[in-house]
Amino acid sequence: MQSQHQPERLRRAGPRIGRFLARFAMVLALFLPGSAFGDRLTVFGAASLKTALEQIIEAYETESGTTVDLSLAGSSLLARQLQYGAPADVFISANAAWMDWAQSRDLISAETRIDLLSNSLVLIAPTAALASVPSLSLQDSSTLLAPVQDRPLAMALVEAVPAGIYGKSALQHLGLWDQLQPHVAQTDNVRAALALVARGAAGLGVVYGSDVIGTPAVTVVGRFPPDSHAPITYPAAATHDGEQAIDFLNFLSSPIAKEIFVGQGFTVLVE
Repeated sequence: MQSQHQPERLRRAGPRIGRFLARFAMVLALFLPGSAFGDRLTVFGAASLKTALEQIIEAYETESGTTVDLSLAGSSLLARQLQYGAPADVFISANAAWMDWAQSRDLISAETRIDLLSNSLVLIAPTAALASVPSLSLQDSSTLLAPVQDRPLAMALVEAVPAGIYGKSALQHLGLWDQLQPHVAQTDNVRAALALVARGAAGLGVVYGSDVIGTPAVTVVGRFPPDSHAPITYPAAATHDGEQAIDFLNFLSSPIAKEIFVGQGFTVLVE
């Protein structure tokens, strides 16, 4: 009898949990650095931007004197954190869908939104294991099954995280998804998928082309055709019209930032 009523209690608990998380985020904002604290800025960035944003923030702090706190995660998680009141000044997503989601809920300042970057999608394998699987092809599923029999195919969450969404779409387009799906290990973000392959814990992985820069432990064994998935776009926006947030957003289009982005394997879309 008790189990019959449990779903109803859970449904009732949902709004309470949401309100608790919102209140918790608001209290957290009082203790974390953010725009209300003067010369500090909080940036939410997609995990795949880690190295590039760290370098750009270092340059920006030197130039502006503003301290920037960087929070990296999957775009879906960052967007949800904004919904619950997390104190961010700038949000950079790895796809348009999560930025659209945030904009539809007035979590960003739509007037500040720009399409900042694009990227490519690649299939990777542990460099140390290539000798045992010398021939891999995105055109032949049989060559891809051998490396994932004992170790999985690492991908970011295929229904929530942009890299996983793009990857699933590309594998479906190439007719590979049905055979490879049972071997997929999903991770919270694309950098976690990269790490599994780099450690040899995964036989293959689907990541962005930018992720393999400076990661000799993995080797690109296939490049997904651009028409196999939706265009990979990184939109950026300030969450409010504050001067510092907009200044940092403008800095992302500066020559210094562009050089860093290109050096990390991204294509810059802004002029």
